[in-house]
Amino acid sequence: MSSQLAHVSTITRIQNPPFSSSHHHQFLSQRTYIPAKVYEHPAALLLERCSSLEDLRRVLPLVFKNGLSQEHLFQTKLVSLFCRHGSVAEAARVFEPVDDKFDVLYHTMLKGYAKVPDLGKAVDFFVRMRCDDVEPVVYNFTYLLKACGDEAELRVGKEIHGLLVKSGFSLDLFAMTGLENMYAKCRQVHEARKVFDRMPERDLVSWNTMVSGYSQNGLARMALEMVALMCEENRKPSFITVVSVLPAVSALGLISIGKEVHGYAMRAGFDSLVNVSTALVDMYAKCGSLNTARRLFDGMLEKNVVSWNSMIDAYVQDENPKEAMVIFEKMLDEGVKPTDVSIMGALHACADLGNLEKGRFIHKLSVDLDLDRNVSVVNSLISMYCKCKDVDTAASLFGKLLTRTLVSWNAMILGFAQNGRPIEALNYFSQMRAWTVKPDTFTYVSVITALAELSVTHQAKWIHGVVMRNCLDENVFVATALVDMYAKCGAIMTARKIFDMMSERHVTTWNVMIDGYGTHGIGKAALELFEEMRKGDIKPNGVTFLSVISACSHSGLVEAGVKCFHVMKEGYSIEPSMDHYGAMVDLLGRAGRLNEAWDFITLMPVKPAVNVYGAMLGACQIHKNVNFAEKAAERLFELNPDDGGYHVLLANIYRAASMWEKVGQVRVSMLRQGLRKTPGCSMVEIKNEVHSFFSGSTDHPSSKRVYAFLEKLMCKIKEAGYVPDTKLILGVEDDIKEQLLSSHSEKLAISYGLLNTTAGTTIHVRKNLRVCADCHNATKYISLVTGREIIVRDMQRFHHFKNGACSCGDYW
Repeated sequence: MSSQLAHVSTITRIQNPPFSSSHHHQFLSQRTYIPAKVYEHPAALLLERCSSLEDLRRVLPLVFKNGLSQEHLFQTKLVSLFCRHGSVAEAARVFEPVDDKFDVLYHTMLKGYAKVPDLGKAVDFFVRMRCDDVEPVVYNFTYLLKACGDEAELRVGKEIHGLLVKSGFSLDLFAMTGLENMYAKCRQVHEARKVFDRMPERDLVSWNTMVSGYSQNGLARMALEMVALMCEENRKPSFITVVSVLPAVSALGLISIGKEVHGYAMRAGFDSLVNVSTALVDMYAKCGSLNTARRLFDGMLEKNVVSWNSMIDAYVQDENPKEAMVIFEKMLDEGVKPTDVSIMGALHACADLGNLEKGRFIHKLSVDLDLDRNVSVVNSLISMYCKCKDVDTAASLFGKLLTRTLVSWNAMILGFAQNGRPIEALNYFSQMRAWTVKPDTFTYVSVITALAELSVTHQAKWIHGVVMRNCLDENVFVATALVDMYAKCGAIMTARKIFDMMSERHVTTWNVMIDGYGTHGIGKAALELFEEMRKGDIKPNGVTFLSVISACSHSGLVEAGVKCFHVMKEGYSIEPSMDHYGAMVDLLGRAGRLNEAWDFITLMPVKPAVNVYGAMLGACQIHKNVNFAEKAAERLFELNPDDGGYHVLLANIYRAASMWEKVGQVRVSMLRQGLRKTPGCSMVEIKNEVHSFFSGSTDHPSSKRVYAFLEKLMCKIKEAGYVPDTKLILGVEDDIKEQLLSSHSEKLAISYGLLNTTAGTTIHVRKNLRVCADCHNATKYISLVTGREIIVRDMQRFHHFKNGACSCGDYW
């Protein structure tokens, strides 16, 4: 860039060149006349038919063999053809040996450098032209301005603007249109408008350039106003006007205007043009009329790859990845070669589907198409693998990237965060900062997501401070992530404070706050916030209703939850998803209304999935109902035979009912299938370090101290009234049962926290499974005898233990 600026400065200094080489003009006077028949040579005819570099290289030996390389016709033609096909180096090898160079040869070479584009070399060559006393023509400036626009080199473009004026072309229509285009592409659309307004005459190209400039710079209304002004001045819009203005219509979502443009295109006969049809498909899709877009697409007599890409993207954005993949596969079947945009759209669809097999197929296809070195494609691959839960392959791709963009880092950080590996997400964030890559809003949202998963209060406060120092705490996406993080760290009041301070809220903001109240068992507050939301401008979506119904489920607000389910369908026309059905079964089942829950399942309009029967089985464990448990378990084992958790749940239900034979049958079945119970793991943060404890494990360096302290603690809570629930353990003596119960992971984590913190400090524990009844009861007594508040976040919700009671009211 610095060399380019130096060259432009040189341009400004050579308005009157210090020397003038008229060497080539001297040779012109000595030129020998060549008969016209030489130009009728077959080589000249063959050159006219060259349509590629390969064709040109095959004809070239014939030109030299017949001694035609010294003829100006052949020299000019060869330079022109090499430049046209992008091989400026070969054009230069023809150009340089020519002694008596015509001006047109210079102009052709400059066009070649500008077309590549290689602005630095183009500027160098322009300087050389001036030194060789070649008078610039208007097209020299338009070539250079186009290169400046393509490379967004505003400073160079302004220098060339100055030269253009000094060269007397300030009123030239082509020059002014080139300036318009350069300023618009450099995102200086107001400067483009100044040039436009000063033009003494305007053609259709200059109008279209202005329309396109506004549209591409996010000034959609200005683009529409420009078309209206164009019509007022009796300028008939061309098909390029239509293609340029439709993105502006899409940006504003004005489908009525889009239909008017469509009607005009039909009357003008433009709708049969592939570019116009593609733009119309894109407009209808982005204005929410996907069915119309599809009908147009299916009716297109000719489709290019952009048409297919638009349709794929339309379905991806409409959250219909299955249909996006159907279009992509049809595109392949019809022999259309995918571009990087096609591959990225298909990868997005695979990511949304969670279809790793198809994702790997597209990965292989990208390699075959030599697109696997495209950083945008690799970023999409990283994102796809992360969303398909193969984060290690994503990390491998990231490690091989030669050029890592901000998007690459963000994809990896979010990938680790969403795959339950928050520590690695934070490590990548540290590496990113060490590489001096400046984080953006998306980065911070990803890091906050990781810390929400980690649920460590101290680090939550740290990232909050970083966000504030970077003045991003008022960004709606960052603030929403902070609300979610604090809620998941147990600080629900802090979450609400941030929520109340937000000047702008997205539907997701309301959702995370409502969900936060729900997971903390504060169902009434969740309902109150939901009602407040309904009074405002932001409409609830499916996630909102899922959060409200779940909040009602955690707090036993059955009638309110049922009402919300009906309001969702009748008041907002939102069709329930499988998650909504699962939440309703959980709502009814937790409240002991098992018959209603089962009837609800049998009357579902869609086939119940694993989560629905899982909710039923969980309710059966709470209420010790063997009959419904067996029915639910039978369906679960058919739908998901590899999940050992449901077998363990059924065994626990049998155990509570003293059905020991059936307990044994479930265990034998698990052994035969190679299924195992997920080991319980609890984590506690002490002095900025997270300590993990597994049930019965002695791996922690402080295990002896922890077990010794826990033994004394168990004696104290027994004196206070705690009675171990030995029914949870089968096949050993009562004293062994008590020992096994006391070695549960959350008891170990709580003990370590009590040992290593001062009196009055709140203990925060996170567990990977649902808290068992015995640990729940024991923790209430621990909070009583120690005078500590203990916050436990299990896989379903928060439990705040204080003074011998839990915030859930023993309803969980």
